Amino acid sequence: MPVSALLSSRLLRCVFALGIVGAITLVCTRVFHANATTFALLLLLAILIVSTAWGIVVSTVMSLGGVLAFNYFFLPPVGELTISDPRNWVTLFVFLVTAVIGGHQSARERRQAEEADRRRREVERLYDFSQKLLRAGNVIELLNALPRQIVDSFEVGAAALFLAEKEKIYRSGLDIPQLDAERLKAVVAREDLQIDPDRSLCFVPVRLGVRVVGSLGISGQVLSRPSLEALGSVVAIAIERARAIEQLGKTEAAQEGERLKSALLDSVTHDFRTPLTSIKASVSSLLSDANLDSAQRHDLLAVIDEETNRLNGLVEDAAEMARLEGGEFELDLKPQPIGSIVVAALEQTRSVLGNRQVIVKIPDNLPWVRADIGRVQNALAQLLLNAHAYSAAGRPITVSAEASGNFVLTSVADEGAGIEDLELGLIFDKFYRGKNQRYQVQGTGMGLPIAKAIIEVHGGTIGVVSQLGHGSVFTFSLPAVPAVRERHPS
Repeated sequence: MPVSALLSSRLLRCVFALGIVGAITLVCTRVFHANATTFALLLLLAILIVSTAWGIVVSTVMSLGGVLAFNYFFLPPVGELTISDPRNWVTLFVFLVTAVIGGHQSARERRQAEEADRRRREVERLYDFSQKLLRAGNVIELLNALPRQIVDSFEVGAAALFLAEKEKIYRSGLDIPQLDAERLKAVVAREDLQIDPDRSLCFVPVRLGVRVVGSLGISGQVLSRPSLEALGSVVAIAIERARAIEQLGKTEAAQEGERLKSALLDSVTHDFRTPLTSIKASVSSLLSDANLDSAQRHDLLAVIDEETNRLNGLVEDAAEMARLEGGEFELDLKPQPIGSIVVAALEQTRSVLGNRQVIVKIPDNLPWVRADIGRVQNALAQLLLNAHAYSAAGRPITVSAEASGNFVLTSVADEGAGIEDLELGLIFDKFYRGKNQRYQVQGTGMGLPIAKAIIEVHGGTIGVVSQLGHGSVFTFSLPAVPAVRERHPS
């Protein structure tokens, strides 16, 4: 507030306080004809109230006006500003001292209460600000958002953040001349907090431990020194935290890349080499031995055809996984009976399942599902092939379905060796294969990730429960279409 406006406001308050003295005097002398003690107590109470609301200056002026009114209307000779009895000087002095001290104490308590309330609000804003910083995903996003978040959280006019390492200033909105680059750099050099209350400017070093990494400038409101120091520390910690998280993400991505590279190399070594070796041996036999009869030639060509199909399937799985991860596909969603999808998946895998018994348990009047029948059929086929690969010969596979709320749950249960608890969270990862079966069962480790990706793009979920020695149950959900119900396919 400008000085002239402040003086005008204070002068009006003094006049109003003197008006209160006049009103109390009028009431006590003309209406109730109160004695001196009653007048003094009423006046003292009014002074305490005014000092609480308007401060010590106004209450002091009111106390002096009260002394004059007390002298003129209640101390003999009444009607004159003189005192005949010396003992009344003591009374008047005690009243003045009591009024001034009481007003001063009341005003001080008010200031302390206001300061405590201001500190509380600053602490709340600091907490809210720190919570906002936790949402930043990376360093660049954090640095660009910091000044704006300071303006929003602390209701200041503008904010600017200078980072010494990058020699760059991040601002909230417009370029404020008071928050110039030279002054921000000077704060880093001097490592000292600066407050200019006349211009409503604050500059605080952004300190990480004993190291100053930048500076922060705030315009439009003066925050307390403890709040500014805390703000500088919070900003430094947030920047360092974002950098650490970003670096951790890069490290984890590099580790994941190495893991996938290793898994892919393992897959190529053990799964692609086998069919290639068979194809190479068959071709070499055909080329080197011209005396082969037609039956032998047919057997060799059959081996080449089978292993080529196997290689083609591996490549198709890799391509399908890439399309699903890249979102390079469109779903043809239509109401479908889950029974029809099960029948289509069984037909697709018949050549692989061979004589394996598959038990289908699908109740009548089950809600239809909204799905792309081709892709869900592929996902179910992957689960059937997985159950076949990891089950002992002669043991059945059970496919069942049931309604659950707004979803239809479909399960594929086998009676294989089961999955260890430590591996349950890994089996849907690309290229992952059980540590005890990876060299015994053919595959690339992409079947389950493909099934998971297909189900999730349909808005469903997929999971597994398993017990060692008793088998595993894979269950996926698909959104149901309540208005349409199916009958169990015959």
